[in-house]
Amino acid sequence: IRITVDGEVYGEYSLEEDQEIAIGDTNICRIQDGRAVMTEANCPDQLCMHQRAIDASGGTIICLPNKVVIEAVGAGTEAQDDFDSIAG
Repeated sequence: IRITVDGEVYGEYSLEEDQEIAIGDTNICRIQDGRAVMTEANCPDQLCMHQRAIDASGGTIICLPNKVVIEAVGAGTEAQDDFDSIAG
């Protein structure tokens, strides 16, 4: 997965390694059993915590208030470039 905060890459992590990732002091992402979910967020609506898990087949979790995006990307895949070409 790739995590971005305010458009800047925060880090890239393997879905094959179970771990908890503190994203600044605003969010926590958990990778477990090949899936990633947002487990904590300090935003008012906490909608990101209710989005379904993402895995190797794809998906995105977005926390709009904190400008955090978690996206499933394949090895060597530039998902942001694909998005930019679509968004124009």
